[in-house]
Amino acid sequence: MAVRAKHQRLVLLGIALVALIGAGLLATWALRSQASYFYVPADMAANPPESDRAVRLGGMVERGSMKNAADGVTVNFIVSDGKARIPVRFAGIRPALFVEGSGVVAEGKLGRDGTFVADNLLAKHDEKYVPREMKDMQQARKAIENTK
Repeated sequence: MAVRAKHQRLVLLGIALVALIGAGLLATWALRSQASYFYVPADMAANPPESDRAVRLGGMVERGSMKNAADGVTVNFIVSDGKARIPVRFAGIRPALFVEGSGVVAEGKLGRDGTFVADNLLAKHDEKYVPREMKDMQQARKAIENTK
């Protein structure tokens, strides 16, 4: 029995549609595991991510919180948003603009002890650009500094 050309086109169209949907689902699944979610300290304290999940922590480096470890490479500091404080540990080369009282985005994982272990630090480089999640923190920091 011969398959008519019209039915053959419909079968090919169906196969192409299934393949396209499958490719989209596969890409979505692959990107989901690579996505890095952004947290501010209050969000991380209220709803901590799993310890093996790569996330970003953004906030202000508290003044007086930076402590260099004996190895000369590791630095411990606290990231705050005015509502919560998260201790952070980073071993590596720090950005030149990374200082106390400035904004930072740390990429890494939350340890089981509650310390955020950063693999990478991104220092804020321009006063004009502030992520919307950090605008309130910067305004609160300026208000605190003006009262001192």
